[in-house]
Amino acid sequence: MISQKAKYALKALIVLAKSEPDSVQMISEIAEVQRIPKKFLEQILLDLKHQGIVISRRGKAGGYLLLKKPEQITFGEILRIIDGPVAPLPCLSRIAYRRCVDCVSEEGCEVRRVFAKVAEATRDILDRTTLADCLDATVEKMVSSITA
Repeated sequence: MISQKAKYALKALIVLAKSEPDSVQMISEIAEVQRIPKKFLEQILLDLKHQGIVISRRGKAGGYLLLKKPEQITFGEILRIIDGPVAPLPCLSRIAYRRCVDCVSEEGCEVRRVFAKVAEATRDILDRTTLADCLDATVEKMVSSITA
C-alpha cells in the first residue's frame, strides 16, 4: 500500500502535468483542487524539488511547475522518492535489500517466490506508467496488456 504522502504527491504532479507548459501553479490552488492539506503539500513539493522533479518560482505569480516533461516522470520514480523501495518484502528490494531474519534459504522460500512475481509485475507497471499516461488514459490499456 502506498502512503497518503505518495498519493498526494502523484495527485499534485498530475495537476502540474495537466497545466500548460511553463505555467506556474500555486500551492493553494493545487491543495484546494485535490483536497490536500496545504502545509503537507508544501513539504511534498519541497521533497520533489530537491529530487529535480519540480521547480518553484517566487513572487506574486509564483508557484510550482514540472522540471521534466510528464512523459519522463514515472509513478515508480515518485513512489521511490516519497515512500522508498517498491518491494513487498525486504529481501526483494533492489535499493534497500535486507535478508529476512526468519528465512533459512531465500532460494527455497515459497513466500519469496510468489512475492517476487508480484514485485516484478508491480515494478513493471509503475516504471512504465508516466504522468503523461494518466493524461490520455492509457494506463488501463497498459495494465490490461500486461495482465492479459
